[in-house]
Amino acid sequence: MRRCLLFSARNALSLSRTGSRQSLQNGFHSTAQRLATRGPSEVEKRIAKIPIERFRNFCIVAHVDHGKSTLSDRLLELTGTIEKGGNKQILDKLDVERERGITVKAQTCSMIYNYEGEDYLLHLVDTPGHVDFRAEVSRSYASCGGALLLVDASQGVQAQTVANFYLAFAQNLELIPVLNKIDLPSADKERTLTQLRDTFEIDPTNAICLSAKTGLNVEQLLPTIVEQVPAPSTNAGAPLKLLLVDSWYDNYKGVILLVRIFDGSVRAGDRLVSLATSQEYIVGEVGIQYPLETPQTVLRAGQVGYMYFNPGMKRSKDAKIGDTYTTVGNAKKVQMFPGFEEPQSMVFVAAFPTDQGDYTHLEDSINQVTLNDRSVLVMKESSEALGAGWRLGFLGTLHCSVFEDRLRQEHGASIIITPPSVPFKIIRRDGTEEIIRNPNDFPESSFIHQHIADVQEPIITATIALPEEYLGKVIELCEANRGIQESLTFFTATQVILKYEVPLERLVDDFFGKLKSATKGYASLDYEDAGYRSSSITKLQLHVNKVPVDAVARVIHTSQAEFMGKQWVKKFKEHVDRQMFEVVIQAVAGKKVVARETIKPFRKDVLQKLHAADISRRRKLLEKQKEGRKKLRAVGNVTIESSAFQKFLAK
Repeated sequence: MRRCLLFSARNALSLSRTGSRQSLQNGFHSTAQRLATRGPSEVEKRIAKIPIERFRNFCIVAHVDHGKSTLSDRLLELTGTIEKGGNKQILDKLDVERERGITVKAQTCSMIYNYEGEDYLLHLVDTPGHVDFRAEVSRSYASCGGALLLVDASQGVQAQTVANFYLAFAQNLELIPVLNKIDLPSADKERTLTQLRDTFEIDPTNAICLSAKTGLNVEQLLPTIVEQVPAPSTNAGAPLKLLLVDSWYDNYKGVILLVRIFDGSVRAGDRLVSLATSQEYIVGEVGIQYPLETPQTVLRAGQVGYMYFNPGMKRSKDAKIGDTYTTVGNAKKVQMFPGFEEPQSMVFVAAFPTDQGDYTHLEDSINQVTLNDRSVLVMKESSEALGAGWRLGFLGTLHCSVFEDRLRQEHGASIIITPPSVPFKIIRRDGTEEIIRNPNDFPESSFIHQHIADVQEPIITATIALPEEYLGKVIELCEANRGIQESLTFFTATQVILKYEVPLERLVDDFFGKLKSATKGYASLDYEDAGYRSSSITKLQLHVNKVPVDAVARVIHTSQAEFMGKQWVKKFKEHVDRQMFEVVIQAVAGKKVVARETIKPFRKDVLQKLHAADISRRRKLLEKQKEGRKKLRAVGNVTIESSAFQKFLAK
């Protein structure tokens, strides 16, 4: 009986394994088989009939908050891709994007537009407007043949408008000037058109004036795109050559790739090879964003779409942005694309869990967010005061703020973020160079005098567009932040473009907020890296009873040490509990104490039992108490709760 049971169990296990293997084999080609079984959809049939000559790939570029996502919604409604009156900003998929009203990650969508009786396949890329995400814009240009240069008619040409224009001009994109928000009472079309002509030498008669919010004149835009944006130049008969433009992570499918097909075609089941990593993959599914992921039988030359592999690509790092893919066997026939320049981290912060018991949960949360944000640099770090944590690198202060919001909103993380710092370069006397990203690793003043030839800080070139009436205040602000003026240009009678070299360390110290306050919100800022420059730099540390606190350290210019030190000790004193002995809080820059605060100890009234005693008796008791205080201070340790650091580091 036992043998029969054992035999039947083995048979069942064998059958289950055979069935699992068979189901895996069936699932391996499930997408291709499913599409073949049900036949192509109506959308796919329409796309199949459209020749490459009627493909149009374009993006929308503008300064932040000029209405790119709203205009994208109107275009999707006009082409029937989405229903009218649905969700607003449908291409902004993150909660933080909808909450703040900004675009953080470039999003794509394909549309079918019937013009003069013929179908056209339009591919739209909605790009971020903030300077921190400039890399997203430059990548979007690689998949496009034209761009809509969107300008808010009430704000006029602003700093990021200028930067985006020159990026597009360098890529030889066809630019279509578009004026948005003409329905606002403050809109000034004539002034904005004059700015476009004087700044970019664009013919203002070709500009389209519309209101994306109300839909006014938006229907004029699609025919202009069809007529002016060139069709992609491709070779459908050549071996497959596609460019990896972007990627994101899906828990079930693995890494999903956004690709632009330059030559040939790709379909489910094809074996592809990466020219950068030489890894081979089997395509599991191809499709387009319409506006959600819509599977297709094939992606042709000139199209922009998505694909994922089966078995899936597990690590986001394997999807190298700017990589070239082709079919296996054609690697030597295809020339690799030059790729994209990887954005470098400009701002660094330290992150710690508020409770060390939540370390594992926070680590998982950070890993989840970085799967879809490859520009975040993550390194492990520990602090005596705050415990284990991470050193995080970001493209800018807004990027850091968005990352923090995503951790809190999407994962419920409770986190402490230290003030942002920037990397510094030290050049030793033997000629070797080192980049210091952590303030605690910055060498002491004695070591600098003996072994360091030069200390340099990062510099950025800031382009500020502002009304002429605020020019004096902005120049005063830039000079106060150690800026050096490069140029001052009046591009209209009332608008100024100001260029300054400003230390990055000053930029991350809420420079943008101060600029907005000084100009009542009318100024706009764009910046780019300008290398390193020699400077007088020191490390400011907080000492409690002459013991340095590693959680509170910052590398700053020597001219700021005294002012910032006074702020630190005054604020930190508010959050440290009184002890049985005196607590001395000091701000130390190099070897010099630049500020000090003292917390008085709790004091017992030793004279309480004396009534009419002699004065010498009183003095004896007070001296005895003083001696006890000295002994207690010598052996006593100041215990500072982590909540004190949380309150001190809070903005």
